[in-house]
This record gives sequence, C-alpha cells and structure tokens, in this order.
Amino acid sequence: MYFNNILETIGNTPMVKLNRVMREVEATVVAKVETTNPGNSIKDRMALRIIEDAEKSGALKPGGIIVEGTSGNTGMGLAIAGVVKGYKCIFVTTDKQSKEKVDMLQAVGAEVHVCPTDVEPDDAQSYYSVSKRLSEETPNAFYANQYHNLSNRQAHYESTGPEIWEQTEGKITHLVVGVGTGGTISGVGKYLKEQNPEIKILGIDTYGSIFKKYHETGEFDKNEIYPYITEGIGEDILPENVDFSVIDHFEKVRDKDGLIFQRRLAREEGILVGNSCGSAAAGVVQMKNRFGPKDLVVVIFHDHASRYVGKAFNDQWMKKMNFLK
Repeated sequence: MYFNNILETIGNTPMVKLNRVMREVEATVVAKVETTNPGNSIKDRMALRIIEDAEKSGALKPGGIIVEGTSGNTGMGLAIAGVVKGYKCIFVTTDKQSKEKVDMLQAVGAEVHVCPTDVEPDDAQSYYSVSKRLSEETPNAFYANQYHNLSNRQAHYESTGPEIWEQTEGKITHLVVGVGTGGTISGVGKYLKEQNPEIKILGIDTYGSIFKKYHETGEFDKNEIYPYITEGIGEDILPENVDFSVIDHFEKVRDKDGLIFQRRLAREEGILVGNSCGSAAAGVVQMKNRFGPKDLVVVIFHDHASRYVGKAFNDQWMKKMNFLK
C-alpha cells in the first residue's frame, strides 16, 4: 500500500506512555505524539481542513496565495498542502520564534516576514496586523486566520478527538493541552465531553498570557500580558477558536520549567518534542494532586524538537537565559 500524496499521511498518530518523567504522578500518563504528521506537528490537521473548506467556499481559488500569521507550525502545514495543491504561501511570524522555524518554512518555498514580538496586537508592526494587511494587499490572496477560523476547531473535533477516544478505548479521564489558537483543546474537548461529560479538559497556559485569568474571572487584564520565551502557547488576544466553556482549568507553567521538561523528555523518554510539549508535561506534574491511580491522562505533544535545536537544546543559549547553571 502507498499514499497518493503526503497529505494522506496526516493523522493517526501514536500514543505513548510516559514513564520516568511522570514518577511523581499516580495516574497513567500517555502522550499523543503529533510529530509523525508530515509537517512534524498537530497543525497539519487544521491547516489542511482550513484549505479544503476555503476551496469549497470559493475563498481560495486555483493559483491563489495563502497568507497567514504563524509561530511556525501552522505555516508548515499550510505550506506542505500548498505545495501539493499548487498554492504559493506568504507567512508572517515574530522575532521570538526559532530560526529553525523560519528556515523550514523557506525550505518548502514560503515567503516569510518577521515582525517584533513586543508590540500591542493592534500595532501596525504586529504580526496580526501585518498578516492581515498583506492578505488585503496581495491579489488573489486567502487569509487563513487560524485564530478565528473555526475550521481549525472543527478539524480536531472530527479527527484528533475520535482518535484519542478510540486509542484509550474510552478510558481517558483527563486531557492536557497547551493552548494557543485554542483549536485543539476546544475541538478535542468538545468531542470527548460528548462521549463522557466527566472527562476533565485542562489547558496549559504560560506566564505573560491572558487565558487563565480570563477563564477564571471573565476579565481581560492587560497587566497579565508581557513577553515570554515559550513558543506556541499563550496569547495576548482572545481567539474565537478558544471555547472557554469546554475547558475546566488552566495551569500556568514558567518558561524555565517547560524548557527543562522539554530536555528531560528527550533524555529520559527518548521523545524529541517542542517547547509547548515540555510545558504540557511540566503542567501534568504541577497538577499531580488532581489525578488518582485509576486515572488515564492524555497529554498532547504538538510538535518536534527539530524546531528548537538552537534554543532549548543549546546549552549556551539556556545558560544565557539563566535556565541552566
């Protein structure tokens, strides 16, 4: 058997039990390892769905140009699909993203613009503003808009959620997911709660992001917003894809703890994954009192370590950031 193109390999990712790094946790903890997708991240799922829905609606026409603001992984998913389907891609990212992410996007033929991280979302230089402007100025462009395009959420409701339910034989008790655009946690969470309303949906947030406080108080507190190192999770806006009613709890994880756990996953489990995966694993340990010995906790590992070789896996960089002695 063979696949007709690389897009047919998206999904059906493995689930792997975590052992050494979860010694402190009484529950069984398993990781849904999304690195086996062709773009090495979970974002391949929703990127393809966004493109297919846009084709059906006529928003994306033959020979069109896909424009998107991305921290790297969504861009890779869109770019791979663009290569197969014949679309050019223009991406906008921030200067906090790893060089590897920019290089990889260019490797698959994308045009990449880098914007400053430390500006307000509505600033003309922000990657939200620049990506929107480019989509308006570029002829025959389609703005993927992953934060507010609900095809993102629907992709995970229809694929990731059912896979997790089937792989755990319906025994999952807790889902732990790093939250950025919100598509994964909201889509998967909705599906799982429809199967069993007792399943707890736990979001991983980072210090410098507004999610946790907003979820608990309903207040959009700008004092919560400040620059942070962790890539792929946390936000300074409220994406439409985040369905707060599905999420039971947000756990904030420090940059240092997430980065150290990212390294531990490689050295103690042999699992090479990214920043947000380290944060999610660290968050499980922080929340250990929420779990009992009969629980089955599924944590989603979003992307691959190759995106972070120059940062988390570089001792000099880690020491410069005071994350290693």
